[in-house]
Amino acid sequence: MAAELVEGDLELSSRILSASNATFLAHIGEVSVVYKPIAGERPLWDFPDGNLAHREVAAYAVSEAFGWRIAPPTWLRDGPLGTGMVQLWQDTDPAQEAVTLVATNGMPDEGWCHVFDGLDERERPVSLIHEDSAALRRMAVFDIVVNNADRKGGHVLEMADGHRHGVDHGLTFHTDHKLRTVLWGWLGQELTAEELDGVERVRSALSADLGETLAGLLTDTEIAVLAGRCDALLRRRQFPAPRGDMPAIPWPPF
Repeated sequence: MAAELVEGDLELSSRILSASNATFLAHIGEVSVVYKPIAGERPLWDFPDGNLAHREVAAYAVSEAFGWRIAPPTWLRDGPLGTGMVQLWQDTDPAQEAVTLVATNGMPDEGWCHVFDGLDERERPVSLIHEDSAALRRMAVFDIVVNNADRKGGHVLEMADGHRHGVDHGLTFHTDHKLRTVLWGWLGQELTAEELDGVERVRSALSADLGETLAGLLTDTEIAVLAGRCDALLRRRQFPAPRGDMPAIPWPPF
């Protein structure tokens, strides 16, 4: 990480009110960033208090080990409201929607995966769908490995060049199964060779630099269970189905 991004003055511009925890648009010189101070984290019953920022940085480290650039550059540093997570701001393409709701009788024929059906606020049948793309498949694999409990549609950023970034990775790395995602469209499908290679890279890196990085961000047990999720995915070689008593999709899904 460039020294100026770690040590330069971080100036707040505005608060992002749609976020559940204190989240700010900020600037370091001419660079736009998202800043989430640890002091503004809301306590959660199923995640330890005060370390969501560390999980976001850990998710970025795993993203880098995959080599897929899913999480934007993310780091810990001091700021006006104390130490927090800082992440490079991403300008998305408003003309694209990777995850969306459509009328059930208006499902597109190709290029999309169906997740579930429901009713909108006017009791009309609607379907949750997401694009059937390699970029989004990679994000789904990443979410399985990090045990992402909060992959909402709004946490997928559609870039103009077709790349897809994932953000808001504070609810990750729990030792219990917590996978909650809108990206269930490939349930039961075989992983591609590229996807398996990515999981292999992460598993190998846990015994090297990645393991050393995560040791300062997660508990030993969380890292061991992360390795176990990699091993299980490499054995089964397919997208898993939902399991357990918790909802399989975060609420709200967007």
